[in-house]
Amino acid sequence: MNTRIGRVAVLFSSVLAVAAPPALADDLSKTVVDVAVASSDHTTLVAALKAADYVDALRNPGPFTVFAPTNAAFEKLPPGTLDTLMKPESKATLEKVLQHHVLLSTYETKTFKDGQVLGMVDGKKATLHVRDGKVMIDDATIVGSVRCGNGIVHVVDAVVLAPATP
Repeated sequence: MNTRIGRVAVLFSSVLAVAAPPALADDLSKTVVDVAVASSDHTTLVAALKAADYVDALRNPGPFTVFAPTNAAFEKLPPGTLDTLMKPESKATLEKVLQHHVLLSTYETKTFKDGQVLGMVDGKKATLHVRDGKVMIDDATIVGSVRCGNGIVHVVDAVVLAPATP
């Protein structure tokens, strides 16, 4: 009987390990911005945060959940999109794009439910999908997470775009 319970516990913990994206090295002494700045995979995101004047805002106590697109995620955007967003005259649009990657609370992947709808900082909604051990926000897969002093950063493989307003 005890052996059976032990096997069930091992199986259950294995399932849990598959169901969550890998945790990267947590650093509670850093802010969400510090985590992005320290990552060579997030130089485009950091440049966008600077262009939108959001660096100081995301260094505040929070708590924040940031879905942080990698450089490769930004490269998936249609040609010219990123260049246009980074222009000073596009600052308001860039702000909205970045706001759609932020929640004003801390959400860990283990709390996400399939079909859960999140209200993003831009006032629009994003939907979570939890399937086959993957957690997604709209069409972006969470590939890792880093807890930090003012929230959590979920690294995503695509830019999360708000639905078009009719």
